[in-house]
Amino acid sequence: MALAEMEDQDIAAAELDPRAFRDALGSYPSGVTVVAAVVDSEPVGFTCQSFFSVSLDPPLVSISVMRTSTSYPRIRAGARFAINVLAHDQHEISGQFARSGSDKWAGVVWSPTRTGNPIISDTLMWLDCELWAEHEAGDHLIVIGRVLEHSPAERHTRDPLLFFQGRYRHIRAADE
Repeated sequence: MALAEMEDQDIAAAELDPRAFRDALGSYPSGVTVVAAVVDSEPVGFTCQSFFSVSLDPPLVSISVMRTSTSYPRIRAGARFAINVLAHDQHEISGQFARSGSDKWAGVVWSPTRTGNPIISDTLMWLDCELWAEHEAGDHLIVIGRVLEHSPAERHTRDPLLFFQGRYRHIRAADE
C-alpha cells in the first residue's frame, strides 16, 4: 500500500464519529463476563464484554479494560483474577457489576478457586488466571491472563448471556 493511501485511511479513521463507531461495534454480539479477585480480603469485580482466547500453549486468554476502571488497578496489584462467563439468566449480575460506587457483591453467591478468586454461582464457565501481560491500546488496556484452572466440562451446559445492539440477549434454538 502506498504511503498516500495509508495517510488517507488515517484521515478517514480520525473523522469517525465515536457514537456511530460504538453503534457499529454493537452489531457484533459478545459474551458477558465478570472479572473478579479478592483484594485485602474483600472481593472486587467488574463486568467485561471484551474476552477471548489467545493461545492453547500456553493457555492464554485476553480481556480489555477501560483505563478509567477503578476496579482493575486493585485486581492488577494482586496479579491474579477469575473470569466468570455469565449464563443467559444472569443479566442482573452483569448490571450490578457494571455500576461503580455500589456494593457489587450484595446478594451474589460465590466460592473461591484454589487461588482464592471469586467464582460466581451458576455461571456458564469460569477461568482462574494469573496476569501474563498488559498492553496499552487507546482508552483501554489489553490484559492477557495465563489460565491456571478452569471449570469442569460437565458444568458447561447453560446458555450464554450475550450483549447485542445495546441489550442483553441469549441464544435460542431455531425450533423455539
